[in-house]
Amino acid sequence: MASIKIIAAIGKNNELGINNELIWHLKEDLKFFKRETMGHKIVMGYNTFLSLPKLLPKRTHIVLTHHKINNNEIIIFSDFEELLSYLKTLNEEVYVMGGSSIYKLFLNIADELILTEIDSEALADAYFPTFNKEQYDKKIIDEHNENNINYKHVRYRRKK
Repeated sequence: MASIKIIAAIGKNNELGINNELIWHLKEDLKFFKRETMGHKIVMGYNTFLSLPKLLPKRTHIVLTHHKINNNEIIIFSDFEELLSYLKTLNEEVYVMGGSSIYKLFLNIADELILTEIDSEALADAYFPTFNKEQYDKKIIDEHNENNINYKHVRYRRKK
């Protein structure tokens, strides 16, 4: 089975985005996302796929959707159970990168949550699902201040 890692940037109230866009554009966080996901498979929903400016280089895109996508560079699943069956055949790290309904599907099976915890609040229409932090070992990877916004990268590993 693939090692499933959820990766997201969230505000104080679990804000993820608004109007299918990121709320915060933090240069160092985008570099962190690139370093973490480079060379791996990335799983997303249709709206997250549409929000990308282009296919992310050196990553295999997997989209869970009922919509038709005409792009033979993308692996498409219309059924969550089929996607899980596929992931069970893999022996590698796979990153789940949104949106909120996709995070909800994977939350109880993900091995790790890699969250950019942003010390800010914002108007949002998409939120990261709440989770029980007691079920995870927490490690702060690093801390930053960018554009007067404090944030930290935190790794939550599911306790065995």
